[in-house]
Amino acid sequence: MNTRPDFKYLVASAMFGFILGAFVVASLGTPSAFRQRAAASPASRAAPRDAANALDDPGSPVLEAAAPTAGRSGDPTIATDAGSLQGRGLTMPVKDVPRTALVQSFHDVRSGNREHEAIDILAPRNTPVVAIEEGTIAKLFVSKAGGNTIYQFDPTEQYAYYYAHLERYADGLKDGDKVQKGQVIGFVGTSGNAPKDTPHLHFAVFRLTAAKHWWEGTPIDPYDVLR
Repeated sequence: MNTRPDFKYLVASAMFGFILGAFVVASLGTPSAFRQRAAASPASRAAPRDAANALDDPGSPVLEAAAPTAGRSGDPTIATDAGSLQGRGLTMPVKDVPRTALVQSFHDVRSGNREHEAIDILAPRNTPVVAIEEGTIAKLFVSKAGGNTIYQFDPTEQYAYYYAHLERYADGLKDGDKVQKGQVIGFVGTSGNAPKDTPHLHFAVFRLTAAKHWWEGTPIDPYDVLR
Protein backbone atom coordinates (compact mmCIF):
# COMPACT_ATOMS: atom_id res chain seq x y z
CA MET A 1 0.00 0.00 0.00
CA ASN A 2 1.32 3.45 -0.89
CA THR A 3 1.85 5.45 2.35
CA ARG A 4 3.36 8.54 0.73
CA PRO A 5 1.13 11.62 0.88
CA ASP A 6 -0.64 12.54 -2.30
CA PHE A 7 1.28 15.10 -4.37
CA LYS A 8 -1.65 17.50 -4.53
CA TYR A 9 -1.84 17.59 -0.69
CA LEU A 10 1.84 18.49 -0.51
CA VAL A 11 1.31 21.35 -2.93
CA ALA A 12 -1.73 22.58 -1.01
CA SER A 13 0.20 22.54 2.31
CA ALA A 14 3.12 24.45 0.80
CA MET A 15 0.80 27.07 -0.66
CA PHE A 16 -0.95 27.49 2.71
CA GLY A 17 2.39 27.95 4.51
CA PHE A 18 3.57 30.51 1.97
CA ILE A 19 0.36 32.55 2.27
CA LEU A 20 0.44 32.45 6.06
CA GLY A 21 4.08 33.63 6.12
CA ALA A 22 3.34 36.46 3.73
CA PHE A 23 0.45 37.58 5.90
CA VAL A 24 2.64 37.69 9.05
CA VAL A 25 5.39 39.68 7.28
CA ALA A 26 2.85 42.15 5.91
CA SER A 27 1.41 42.66 9.38
CA LEU A 28 4.76 43.34 11.05
CA GLY A 29 6.49 45.07 8.18
CA THR A 30 10.15 44.78 7.41
CA PRO A 31 12.64 44.72 10.29
CA SER A 32 13.76 48.26 9.45
CA ALA A 33 10.18 49.52 9.37
CA PHE A 34 9.50 47.84 12.69
CA ARG A 35 12.55 49.52 14.21
CA GLN A 36 11.40 52.89 12.85
CA ARG A 37 7.96 52.48 14.40
CA ALA A 38 9.48 51.48 17.73
CA ALA A 39 11.76 54.52 17.67
CA ALA A 40 8.79 56.76 16.95
CA SER A 41 6.58 55.35 19.71
CA PRO A 42 5.90 57.72 22.67
CA ALA A 43 7.13 55.14 25.16
CA SER A 44 10.58 55.09 23.58
CA ARG A 45 11.06 58.86 23.44
CA ALA A 46 12.13 61.03 26.34
CA ALA A 47 9.55 63.76 26.90
CA PRO A 48 10.96 67.28 26.44
CA ARG A 49 11.45 69.17 29.70
CA ASP A 50 9.95 72.64 29.70
CA ALA A 51 10.83 75.35 32.18
CA ALA A 52 7.96 74.47 34.49
CA ASN A 53 8.97 70.83 34.74
CA ALA A 54 12.58 71.81 35.32
CA LEU A 55 11.58 73.64 38.50
CA ASP A 56 10.34 70.47 40.14
CA ASP A 57 13.47 68.36 40.05
CA PRO A 58 13.08 65.20 42.16
CA GLY A 59 16.85 64.98 42.28
CA SER A 60 16.99 68.09 44.44
CA PRO A 61 14.67 67.50 47.41
CA VAL A 62 13.99 70.50 49.65
CA LEU A 63 12.41 70.91 53.06
CA GLU A 64 10.61 74.09 52.15
CA ALA A 65 9.40 75.29 48.75
CA ALA A 66 11.17 78.44 47.61
CA ALA A 67 10.28 80.68 44.73
CA PRO A 68 12.33 79.46 41.75
CA THR A 69 14.69 82.31 41.05
CA ALA A 70 18.06 82.99 39.55
CA GLY A 71 19.56 82.97 43.04
CA ARG A 72 21.38 85.64 44.96
CA SER A 73 22.94 88.19 42.65
CA GLY A 74 24.40 90.78 45.02
CA ASP A 75 22.43 93.39 43.07
CA PRO A 76 22.64 96.68 45.06
CA THR A 77 19.23 97.78 43.74
CA ILE A 78 17.41 95.12 45.81
CA ALA A 79 17.19 97.42 48.84
CA THR A 80 15.74 100.11 46.58
CA ASP A 81 13.20 97.59 45.25
CA ALA A 82 12.11 96.69 48.77
CA GLY A 83 11.68 100.36 49.69
CA SER A 84 9.72 101.05 46.53
CA LEU A 85 7.35 98.14 47.15
CA GLN A 86 6.92 99.06 50.81
CA GLY A 87 5.79 102.52 49.71
CA ARG A 88 2.88 101.02 47.76
CA GLY A 89 0.92 100.19 50.90
CA LEU A 90 0.71 96.48 50.13
CA THR A 91 -1.73 94.43 52.17
CA MET A 92 -0.81 91.34 54.17
CA PRO A 93 -1.20 88.20 52.03
CA VAL A 94 -2.94 86.22 54.80
CA LYS A 95 -6.23 87.63 56.06
CA ASP A 96 -6.34 88.82 59.70
CA VAL A 97 -2.64 88.16 60.34
CA PRO A 98 -0.98 91.31 61.76
CA ARG A 99 2.34 92.55 60.45
CA THR A 100 3.80 92.14 63.93
CA ALA A 101 3.45 88.36 63.48
CA LEU A 102 5.97 88.31 60.64
CA VAL A 103 9.26 86.56 61.32
CA GLN A 104 12.45 87.11 59.34
CA SER A 105 13.63 83.91 57.66
CA PHE A 106 14.84 85.09 54.26
CA HIS A 107 18.46 84.19 54.99
CA ASP A 108 17.72 80.99 56.89
CA VAL A 109 19.61 78.00 55.50
CA ARG A 110 17.59 75.20 53.96
CA SER A 111 18.63 71.86 52.48
CA GLY A 112 21.39 71.99 49.92
CA ASN A 113 22.93 74.95 51.78
CA ARG A 114 20.57 77.37 50.04
CA GLU A 115 18.81 80.40 51.49
CA HIS A 116 15.10 80.32 52.19
CA GLU A 117 14.51 83.52 50.17
CA ALA A 118 10.97 83.83 51.52
CA ILE A 119 8.94 84.13 54.71
CA ASP A 120 6.45 81.69 56.25
CA ILE A 121 3.18 83.09 57.59
CA LEU A 122 1.45 80.65 59.95
CA ALA A 123 -2.34 80.62 60.06
CA PRO A 124 -5.16 78.11 60.52
CA ARG A 125 -5.90 75.86 57.57
CA ASN A 126 -8.25 77.46 55.00
CA THR A 127 -7.54 81.02 56.17
CA PRO A 128 -8.06 83.20 53.06
CA VAL A 129 -4.94 84.22 51.12
CA VAL A 130 -5.34 87.54 49.31
CA ALA A 131 -3.53 89.42 46.54
CA ILE A 132 -1.22 91.94 48.20
CA GLU A 133 -1.96 94.44 45.42
CA GLU A 134 -3.72 94.52 42.09
CA GLY A 135 -2.08 92.67 39.22
CA THR A 136 -2.29 89.62 37.00
CA ILE A 137 -2.25 85.90 37.77
CA ALA A 138 0.78 84.90 35.73
CA LYS A 139 0.63 81.18 36.55
CA LEU A 140 -1.18 78.64 38.68
CA PHE A 141 1.41 75.92 39.13
CA VAL A 142 1.34 72.66 41.08
CA SER A 143 4.69 71.16 42.11
CA LYS A 144 5.93 68.49 44.51
CA ALA A 145 7.74 71.10 46.58
CA GLY A 146 5.38 74.08 46.61
CA GLY A 147 2.12 72.21 46.16
CA ASN A 148 -0.62 74.54 44.93
CA THR A 149 1.17 77.78 44.07
CA ILE A 150 0.31 81.14 42.51
CA TYR A 151 2.60 83.51 40.65
CA GLN A 152 1.15 87.03 40.49
CA PHE A 153 2.69 89.90 38.54
CA ASP A 154 2.40 93.44 39.87
CA PRO A 155 0.70 96.09 37.65
CA THR A 156 4.02 97.17 36.12
CA GLU A 157 5.16 93.57 35.50
CA GLN A 158 8.45 94.38 37.20
CA TYR A 159 7.84 92.14 40.20
CA ALA A 160 6.26 88.78 40.95
CA TYR A 161 4.60 87.57 44.14
CA TYR A 162 4.74 83.85 44.94
CA TYR A 163 2.16 82.15 47.17
CA ALA A 164 2.84 78.47 48.02
CA HIS A 165 1.48 75.47 50.00
CA LEU A 166 -2.10 76.55 49.36
CA GLU A 167 -4.87 74.20 50.43
CA ARG A 168 -6.72 75.17 47.27
CA TYR A 169 -7.25 78.04 44.85
CA ALA A 170 -10.17 80.44 44.97
CA ASP A 171 -13.05 79.11 42.88
CA GLY A 172 -12.73 80.05 39.22
CA LEU A 173 -9.22 81.51 39.46
CA LYS A 174 -7.18 80.96 36.29
CA ASP A 175 -4.06 82.09 34.46
CA GLY A 176 -4.34 85.60 33.07
CA ASP A 177 -6.98 86.81 35.54
CA LYS A 178 -6.79 90.41 36.71
CA VAL A 179 -7.02 90.59 40.50
CA GLN A 180 -7.59 93.44 42.90
CA LYS A 181 -5.77 94.25 46.12
CA GLY A 182 -7.27 92.18 48.92
CA GLN A 183 -9.07 89.76 46.59
CA VAL A 184 -9.14 86.18 47.87
CA ILE A 185 -7.01 84.01 45.57
CA GLY A 186 -6.49 80.90 47.69
CA PHE A 187 -6.46 79.38 51.16
CA VAL A 188 -3.70 78.51 53.62
CA GLY A 189 -2.79 74.83 53.64
CA THR A 190 -0.02 72.25 53.66
CA SER A 191 0.17 71.13 50.03
CA GLY A 192 3.56 70.19 48.61
CA ASN A 193 6.29 69.39 51.10
CA ALA A 194 4.94 71.56 53.93
CA PRO A 195 4.68 69.86 57.34
CA LYS A 196 1.14 68.46 57.43
CA ASP A 197 0.52 69.73 60.96
CA THR A 198 1.76 73.29 60.28
CA PRO A 199 -0.50 75.15 57.84
CA HIS A 200 1.21 78.25 56.54
CA LEU A 201 1.74 80.46 53.51
CA HIS A 202 5.21 80.41 51.99
CA PHE A 203 5.45 83.90 50.48
CA ALA A 204 8.20 85.24 48.24
CA VAL A 205 8.84 88.33 46.13
CA PHE A 206 11.23 88.67 43.22
CA ARG A 207 12.14 91.22 40.58
CA LEU A 208 11.49 89.81 37.13
CA THR A 209 14.11 89.64 34.41
CA ALA A 210 13.68 91.40 31.08
CA ALA A 211 12.24 88.16 29.70
CA LYS A 212 9.32 88.34 32.20
CA HIS A 213 9.45 84.61 32.94
CA TRP A 214 7.14 83.80 35.84
CA TRP A 215 9.66 81.31 37.26
CA GLU A 216 12.77 83.54 37.12
CA GLY A 217 14.00 86.63 38.91
CA THR A 218 16.04 88.16 41.72
CA PRO A 219 14.65 87.52 45.23
CA ILE A 220 13.65 90.37 47.53
CA ASP A 221 13.08 89.90 51.26
CA PRO A 222 9.28 89.99 51.83
CA TYR A 223 9.85 90.95 55.46
CA ASP A 224 11.33 94.26 54.31
CA VAL A 225 8.45 94.75 51.88
CA LEU A 226 5.61 94.03 54.32
CA ARG A 227 6.96 95.54 57.58
